[in-house]
Amino acid sequence: MTNQTLAKVQQQVMWNRLISVVEEQAMTLIRTAFCPSVREAGDLSAGVFDIHGRMIAQAVTGTPGHVNTMAESVAHFIKEFGPNNILEEDVYITNDPWKGTGHLHDITIVTPTFRHQKLIGFFACTAHVVDIGGRGFGPDSRELYEEGLFIPLLKLFDQGETNRVLISILRNNVREADQVIGDIFSLSACNAVGARRLLDMMDEFALDDLQELAEFIFSNSAAATAERLAQLPAGATASNSMTLDGYDEPVTLAVTLTVEDGTIMADFAGTSGASKFGINVPLIYTKAYACYGLKCALAPEIPNNEASLAAFKVKAPDNCILNARRPAPVSVRHVLGHFVPDLVLGALQKLAGIDVPAEGSGCLWNLHVSARPTDENADPALNAEILMFNSGGTGARAQFDGLSSTAFPSGVHTMPVEASEHVGPITIWRKELRPGSGGAGKYRGGLGQIMEIAPNEGFEFRFNAMFDRVLYPARGREGGLSGGAGRVSLADGTLLKAKGTQLVPQGNALVLELPGGGGHGDPRQRDRALVQRDIEYGFITEAEAQELYGYSSNAR
Repeated sequence: MTNQTLAKVQQQVMWNRLISVVEEQAMTLIRTAFCPSVREAGDLSAGVFDIHGRMIAQAVTGTPGHVNTMAESVAHFIKEFGPNNILEEDVYITNDPWKGTGHLHDITIVTPTFRHQKLIGFFACTAHVVDIGGRGFGPDSRELYEEGLFIPLLKLFDQGETNRVLISILRNNVREADQVIGDIFSLSACNAVGARRLLDMMDEFALDDLQELAEFIFSNSAAATAERLAQLPAGATASNSMTLDGYDEPVTLAVTLTVEDGTIMADFAGTSGASKFGINVPLIYTKAYACYGLKCALAPEIPNNEASLAAFKVKAPDNCILNARRPAPVSVRHVLGHFVPDLVLGALQKLAGIDVPAEGSGCLWNLHVSARPTDENADPALNAEILMFNSGGTGARAQFDGLSSTAFPSGVHTMPVEASEHVGPITIWRKELRPGSGGAGKYRGGLGQIMEIAPNEGFEFRFNAMFDRVLYPARGREGGLSGGAGRVSLADGTLLKAKGTQLVPQGNALVLELPGGGGHGDPRQRDRALVQRDIEYGFITEAEAQELYGYSSNAR
């Protein structure tokens, strides 16, 4: 083995170690977090960056919306503070939606790392906090200012000294101060763990800085990505669009993909204008999920970093709903942002003939509950803020059924019933797969779920609905049928809105029927044994098997 080959092998080993470092960084956040959305669902990101703010490696644990927005955020901090004001034991913070992860509820923490008094890089992490003040986590606000406390790029720790003024402002402007402040310190702690592990690694490999390793990672990632994109037809272009529920009127998302000069451009021209309500999306979040969808289809095995993302370009008309300008309300930017991967995948199939899944339920059916005692004289300490993540079905794939109650594209976990009930005075009476919700096809769409949630005795709750696919279900592909549409109601049958703040009174319950994914291929071509299995499992009825698949168990 030549010295050059040996050096490359060693650099590959260090690359793998670096990924394990940031994975331990993420695991530290999960172990120390207060909010169940981080601790139970993994709604976070973690990564290491070079001295120029370029992402070298990210943790496997985390969501694309956090990871791919975080990939751009560190450069904003470097520009804000300047090289002469980036000091040892500093820690920086923001929740700026246009320089962070797209809305105020996500906190981004950046920590510079030094070795022998020399800056060698940065660790960054993000997480969703349970509350940031304002109207709470929901789509009803008309301006960013109503959505909560805006934290500009600031020093959380200045050479090890806590910014007590900032902590006091936060503590006095959020409903769950202990959880929020606790999570901010957890974010800071996870970066510190990453830095310690990195320095241990550098001692082991006798590294003075990260730049040579970073360039090795970037050059190999760029070359591997370019090789994949070279397989696409040069100059090819294709478009796709979809219609979604919106808030007060339907919304159109549109994209055109173009292959040019070793890159693929996603242009969202034709997308609806910005909304009056908080479903708008900053471009940084649109870019995060567009890159994710394209990278999943074209270069899934290549680790995510500055260079592997650079070949995917994104633009959108100024102040369209996928490129909202400040101070547009953006609280639930995930609702539309989570549909971007299905949108770009639909265009990619037309452009390159790649087998892509049918459309899925898309956005998480997040549920933010504000539980209050019915006795207005009760102790305010009994008030509770509860955040739950729930998922519908994914679209069927070209050779497999869709996944039931699975979060795509966010990848977050559904929170256990026990964890949600532990946080506040609610009972989840039902949480089960929703029969008949998966779109029929040669391969069936994934099923949604049904949930029934009630306030405990002596309480009522308001919840912020931020749901979609109620009016426009997930479309099938290649002859597959649409998935089941969602539905929001009370247990007494009262139909509720899919977006906005609403009340669930004492003695009643909220019923959520989550949408299913679209089917793939002609339902009449589905394997008869699979149709029979679906009947036996209760996924479809005998009547649905006859109507949709032309199958009767009596004719076997």
